[in-house]
Amino acid sequence: MNADEIWAAVEAQRTRMADLLEDLTPQQWEQPSLCAGWQVRDVVAHVASTPFITFGQVFTEFVRARGNLNRTIRDSAVHIASRSSDQELLDLLRRSATSRRRAPVTKPLDPLFDALVHTQDIALPLGVRSSMPPELARVAASYIGQRDLPGYSPRKEMRGLHLVATDVEWEYGEGSKVSGPIQSLVLAMSGRPAGLADLEGAGLQSLAARLSPG
Repeated sequence: MNADEIWAAVEAQRTRMADLLEDLTPQQWEQPSLCAGWQVRDVVAHVASTPFITFGQVFTEFVRARGNLNRTIRDSAVHIASRSSDQELLDLLRRSATSRRRAPVTKPLDPLFDALVHTQDIALPLGVRSSMPPELARVAASYIGQRDLPGYSPRKEMRGLHLVATDVEWEYGEGSKVSGPIQSLVLAMSGRPAGLADLEGAGLQSLAARLSPG
């Protein structure tokens, strides 16, 4: 994907997330997401704020988190969420959809990956259907297979597994086979056990063990 295609996809996915949020009740905004320790509103704050965060803000939060990048990201999102109403977060997300600015130190495909996966972090716990577009999910899967995430390395965690999509042409790695929809593979590769339900194969038990909180 070239830059224009990436930003068009990011705009579409952030808008899609905003549309999903329109009908949520106040209680649903407070529901836990797939991200441990994150409420729905925290996830929205994270996605919505990334185009507007400055390097100085990131550095300040990083120092407060004592150099822990995961905590930096979470604390920043929780701080924004705690001082914003549901409607303010929704408005911020809609404004972010048309921005072509990335957060400091992020790569070109990070905003697209974030929008795709974090939509599922919100939708699945709420029982809302909002599937990833398969072609975009394939791009995300290939990308995160080569990208270390904060506190988690898909390259290491998927070692010894052969991941095969059943709804698009895509495969990754060598070893025990795990197959299923590309969306489920993206979720599993990004550390979400929720992706396991629609997967199968000789390597599934090993994958499940790697994604277990224990």
